[in-house]
Amino acid sequence: MDAATARTRLESMLADLDRSIAILKGEHPGRENSAADAGAGLTDSDRVEAALESLERHHTAVQAALERIERGSYGQCIGCGKDVPPGRLEARPDAARCVACQAKHDRAFR
Repeated sequence: MDAATARTRLESMLADLDRSIAILKGEHPGRENSAADAGAGLTDSDRVEAALESLERHHTAVQAALERIERGSYGQCIGCGKDVPPGRLEARPDAARCVACQAKHDRAFR
């Protein structure tokens, strides 16, 4: 994938992530729960918090990909320096690693 196409897709992803994060933060600003629904509220709160954490990690990955485009290193694995396969970048424009390095990274952080 060329850098211009990647930038367009990544910027679109970033805008979508910003909207999703804003919605979740707006819908759940730390509302108070009554004693009767405290258990249900805690579960809801936990789900929202987990979703926000996931969206924010993805947001960080997309921003990092845009920075790699600016530096001219987009499409190169940050682990081994080899090219990330085009199909991987097509599926995950924010991918920072080739498949082998991503697998090693995932195993290390389990």
